[in-house]
Amino acid sequence: MTIKYTNHFLNKLEDILSETDYILRYEKGNFQSGYCILNESKVAVVNKFFALEGKVNSLIEIIRSIRIDPSRLSDNNKKLYSEITNNQLQL
Repeated sequence: MTIKYTNHFLNKLEDILSETDYILRYEKGNFQSGYCILNESKVAVVNKFFALEGKVNSLIEIIRSIRIDPSRLSDNNKKLYSEITNNQLQL
């Protein structure tokens, strides 16, 4: 599957995170990588001033780096999560 830099694809990535224990927030910040993960409080913060491409890339990196229980995901999200974690997404 190819990465699509659209609002619809961004919403799909946000939907995966919404089915986890993590809370996604868009905030102003000077993050080295454009995002910050607070594992203790299970919060992922993405720079709100990022362009759409940066937000999509940040969410993909976040999804790859946190522990997600696939059994809690809906069928559509399981498929996308599997593609993300198995590096099957292409630019």
